[in-house]
Amino acid sequence: MRHNKKNKVLVTGANGFIGQAMVKVLNEYDHDIRTLVRKQINVNGHISLDLFKDNIPYELCEGIDCIFHFAGKAHDLSISQKDEICYWHVNTEGTRKLLEAAHRSGVQSFIYFSSVKAAGFNGQQLIDEQNHTPADTPYGQSKYAAEQLVLHGGFVPHPVVIRPSMVYGNTEKGNLPRMIDAIRKGVFPPIPEVHNKRSMVHVEDVVQAALLAAEKPEAAGQVYIVTDGHSYSTRQIYNWIREALGKPQLSLKMPLALLRAMAKVGDGIGKLRGRRFMFDSDALDKLIGSAWYSSAKIERELGFKPGHDLKSSLPEIVRYLEK
Repeated sequence: MRHNKKNKVLVTGANGFIGQAMVKVLNEYDHDIRTLVRKQINVNGHISLDLFKDNIPYELCEGIDCIFHFAGKAHDLSISQKDEICYWHVNTEGTRKLLEAAHRSGVQSFIYFSSVKAAGFNGQQLIDEQNHTPADTPYGQSKYAAEQLVLHGGFVPHPVVIRPSMVYGNTEKGNLPRMIDAIRKGVFPPIPEVHNKRSMVHVEDVVQAALLAAEKPEAAGQVYIVTDGHSYSTRQIYNWIREALGKPQLSLKMPLALLRAMAKVGDGIGKLRGRRFMFDSDALDKLIGSAWYSSAKIERELGFKPGHDLKSSLPEIVRYLEK
């Protein structure tokens, strides 16, 4: 997808966090944009339909050169087992229907936004695209199945899979805004420094990676992990958020043994009431576990260079959340 010619682009999930950022950049390049959302909203030019439940109208992909497919059911740790089938309905079968429509209309490029959770995390080491550990959650499994359709279904000549790590930026949704809010209110525990490593990426860098994937011929058929090139411990993030909020740094640290005991209590409460408690072993793993990924492949093959890091981005994110 060259920026020196006017392309016709379809963006699904265009009212989501990354989708909105993508539409903004595509408008700057003056591309002809068609947008798809699941819920009807009062914005001119949006096509509203449910990719799984609804039939895809012929005109959705007609004349489109490239599809950026963001729409999907997001990862939710609190989801019940009976709802897990929704991941397959939306993420896998919804993608299949869109690919079939793309094929009928002769779409050339299909950029699929998956997740690093499409593969399992194997221990503490740095993970790249050569990691073939099976996904260990219904969400990750549904994303991996969709990836296989995109890459090996023969639907379009230029299929690419993007696997972002945790995406940050100006949004009220997600774990980072919740952490900022809890620290602002003084209810987030001063966790110890356990030197865990978590990979993240700014939303604007995800968009940059997607545009490179659409533009570069060598991207066809490839999977790319996208990060900002850094790894962060949760205690680092905690300290930087306090700094961005104008709060003094704390030397106080809650003992890890106490956190683990609290998580076990949360597990028990969750079993008793049939749904997850707000703090349990999964939540603790989110805090002190590692999820460390490499974006060396996309940097090497496509010339991707992240322009943001978390520490320097936090003041702007805090200002956005305080509006």
